Amino acid sequence: MRVPRFEPFAALRYTVALDDVIAPPYDVVSDAEVDALEARDEHNIVRVDIPRERDGDERYEVAAGRLRAWIDAGVMVIDETPSLTLYRMRFTDSTGADRDIVGVMGGLEVVDEGAGGILPHERTTPKASTDRLDLTRATRCNVSPIWGLSLADGLTELLTPTAEPMGAVTVDGVEHIVERVTDAERIIAIRDAIGSDDVLIADGHHRYGIARTYRDEVRRSTGSEETPAELTLAFISELVADQLSVDAIHRLYHATEFDAVRDRLAASFDLEPAGPVDASTLARMSERGALCLVDAAGDGVWLVPKRGAFDEIRALDGAWLEHALRDGGAEVTYQHGVDRVLDAVRSGAASAAVLIRPVSVAEIERTAREGLLMPPKSTFFTPKLRTGLVVRPLV
Repeated sequence: MRVPRFEPFAALRYTVALDDVIAPPYDVVSDAEVDALEARDEHNIVRVDIPRERDGDERYEVAAGRLRAWIDAGVMVIDETPSLTLYRMRFTDSTGADRDIVGVMGGLEVVDEGAGGILPHERTTPKASTDRLDLTRATRCNVSPIWGLSLADGLTELLTPTAEPMGAVTVDGVEHIVERVTDAERIIAIRDAIGSDDVLIADGHHRYGIARTYRDEVRRSTGSEETPAELTLAFISELVADQLSVDAIHRLYHATEFDAVRDRLAASFDLEPAGPVDASTLARMSERGALCLVDAAGDGVWLVPKRGAFDEIRALDGAWLEHALRDGGAEVTYQHGVDRVLDAVRSGAASAAVLIRPVSVAEIERTAREGLLMPPKSTFFTPKLRTGLVVRPLV
């Protein structure tokens, strides 16, 4: 059995207060939010992590130049010795439950697709953009981490004791806390625990694929398989239910009419009026064991699976929809949040939408253990990791 390698590294960290310089991940931030983050501080990490088109064709080099200038000015410094970074997130989830997630940031091995040790948990949608690869080439850094779920029992116990405080910030009700681990024995214990079982990629499949491409480029240019490009920045937490808050990513349908989507679904689901859709609809879906089709007026239709319709299909809402609409010709995109789904159908950006239920942690683990893949965009792990708490140099 191949097991993943996880190593400490000399981290690049801010020396200024974190409140105004960290940011959400690049792929969940709107242009307006980037503008606001840039306005908060001239050293906000989005000025590196999200190169703007206004900087022209050289925008990645411009971003890299900014990062070098911050290092030269002492705004960011590199640790004197390799370390791991504990990262805690404390918050109250959408059900009212208090959550206290703890994981560790370090360098996770970049392995070939299908080699084992590092596992995807869902099929990915193709992304033609080279944005992350261009940024990595220019900055020679891993700026934002992937989120991996360790299947190793006992990792949380190793991460729970506190370490050297490196900063804390509260954003949107979530407290983000980072602590540096330099104790050699503790680093070895954490490294060995993560290396004892598979790591499942929860968030950042595209970034991990880019890390593989970059690793291969470095191998060709250096002739070496011993460079920092053999690893990539990752946050690793244990796959346990009380450590995870998993939301659904809903389906938007295009290039078809609402009636066509409804009629196609009627072959596999019993349809019942659900009334106006709002945030409470998700709880009612769980109570009824149903999905919810949404029309342009924001009204819903319960989708209750017909007896026998999905006997050969895994009990995942996303898989049921793929099966029911497999020959319908509709184009599908993905959207988190009921409000944003309603905006899409009411504005005409989508002709129909289907709200789905979150995947359970037990189902996520079962999928991993059986070596299976969920449909694309099956899970939305919350809260999102903040970018800028730690940067991993690749030189």
